[in-house]
Amino acid sequence: MDGMIHGLFNKALQRFASDTYGASLWVRVAAGAGLPQPDVEAMMPADQASTEALLRGLSDALDRPRDAVLEDVGIYLVSHPSSAGIRRLLRFCGAGFEEFLHSLDDLPDRARLAVAELDLPALELRQCGPDRYSLSCRPHMRGLGHVLVGLLRAMADDYGALVTLEHREAGQGREVIEIALVLAAFTEGREFDLGARAG
Repeated sequence: MDGMIHGLFNKALQRFASDTYGASLWVRVAAGAGLPQPDVEAMMPADQASTEALLRGLSDALDRPRDAVLEDVGIYLVSHPSSAGIRRLLRFCGAGFEEFLHSLDDLPDRARLAVAELDLPALELRQCGPDRYSLSCRPHMRGLGHVLVGLLRAMADDYGALVTLEHREAGQGREVIEIALVLAAFTEGREFDLGARAG
């Protein structure tokens, strides 16, 4: 994970912690991680050590495993009102959850349209059988596949699909998410107008 991605991810951690648990918790976590100030500047490069320190601090403060915190961050990035822009970007990828899955290979390129310096790891989707998929990535930092699990879980809810997700490490830095689409139209899903203008 390069410095720019660390800066953006650290900002995402700040927003997640502050919006979900309150600004005071984030202030304590940032101080414990040695940040000079609690407010993270997203466009300023950061190093992996600061990101790991923030994740450890959040894990300790919330009494939750690191992987669970990462998954919660992924859910937050889609479901919280302050992240409406990310949800909208992802929903434009397809009218249904399966179509959304098939668009994930192009997600890093689309993200670079929004932030030119953003170099997300490549995603590769494979169909393993009827309604079964495998999504692999080689993240720049161990465990970031769990953010994808949370993001996929939230997007499935957004589309009204019922899915099961399983994360596994496949060696050599590769992480794989096994996806089973149980029911494409399990619930009505959240309202979204593909023809609406962003505003």
